[in-house]
Amino acid sequence: MAEVTARKRGSTWSYSFELARVDGKRKRKEKGGFRTKKEALEAGVKAKSEYDNSGQTFTPSEISVADYMDYWIANYVKVNCSLNTLEAYEGIVKNHIKPELGTYKLKSITPAILQEFINKIHMRGYSKNMIVNIKSVLSGAFEYATDTKFISDTPATRIKLPKFAKEKKERSIVTTEQFDKIVTRFDKDTNFYLPIMLGYHCGLRIGECFGLTWDCIDFKAMTLTINKALNYDDANKKWYYSPPKTKTSNRTILLGTTILNLLKKERIKQRENKLRYGEFYTSQYVRDVKTSGRHLQYIEECMNANICTAPKVEPVCVKENGSMLTTGSFRYCSRVIHYELGIPKFDYHSLRHTHATILIENGANVKDVQERLGHTNIETTLNTYVHNTDNMKKESVDIFERAINQ
Repeated sequence: MAEVTARKRGSTWSYSFELARVDGKRKRKEKGGFRTKKEALEAGVKAKSEYDNSGQTFTPSEISVADYMDYWIANYVKVNCSLNTLEAYEGIVKNHIKPELGTYKLKSITPAILQEFINKIHMRGYSKNMIVNIKSVLSGAFEYATDTKFISDTPATRIKLPKFAKEKKERSIVTTEQFDKIVTRFDKDTNFYLPIMLGYHCGLRIGECFGLTWDCIDFKAMTLTINKALNYDDANKKWYYSPPKTKTSNRTILLGTTILNLLKKERIKQRENKLRYGEFYTSQYVRDVKTSGRHLQYIEECMNANICTAPKVEPVCVKENGSMLTTGSFRYCSRVIHYELGIPKFDYHSLRHTHATILIENGANVKDVQERLGHTNIETTLNTYVHNTDNMKKESVDIFERAINQ
């Protein structure tokens, strides 16, 4: 790598030296405004020394942060993370890390540099959630750099998050009156009645609901098994099945008679529709595809079973002609609920919150609610999904009154 050079620009002198290459292209650091060549060279030598971090006893790679991030994405993230995580990490690297840190040598990054970067992001007004995600990317990337011997120690473990004003995310509960309005507007003759009822009666996440297939329902045992979720691949413009959010999200829950009877009627109706539409009825097939180093189950829709040779699946939530209902389809339903029915805070997750709250409010065992929702720990159930409703407050007072008056 070239040493520090100086040149005269007008009446002042500038120094420059070569930085680590990014995408194989040379980059230089230049700074001017010095009165003499000597001053420019002295400042340049000091700056290059700081840049090189020459005090290290370990001999690290000359790779730039930008090129290393590409390496980490290709060799770790694509292999070990979900497609959604991959896309999120690529966005953070492209939009935040590369513009600010890309031209640094990987070996030159210090805890102070990373802390200044995080503080700068904070000062720009980014949310706590975004800053936590950026910190997670830095921590993961630099930990992998130490594992693969690019650097001797990770500087990311000492990053401290700035202080944020305490944010309390409002969780929307659907009242009985609101739910009646919703199922009146989207009644049994509409496509969205069944997904709404599944969310309300089972506490499903939206991807879990639209990922249900008929082999997930055991009518004899009165159970529903959640073993996959429906997601969308933006890059390939395809829907695909993936494992549920966490290991504990993979679960089997008991069904009440209301939702079970509704599912039985829906099963019969779909079989009748299939006979009525005949060759024009749409069926779904799954095809294992390797993309970004991972295997995904992409969903294909086809009306001719002789053409589609992939394994067939039967989604629970479909339109009259058999074509899929998706999380994207539900956006229309949400818009109607927001603007036509006047329930602005509603989203599909509101049904999940409501399901958990109704259970706890009426004396259900919290541990059972945790398992029913598929939470990893019980604190999530208590802190996020269980709301201190007016009924709960009144029950607390009544319990105390009964205790002191016995």
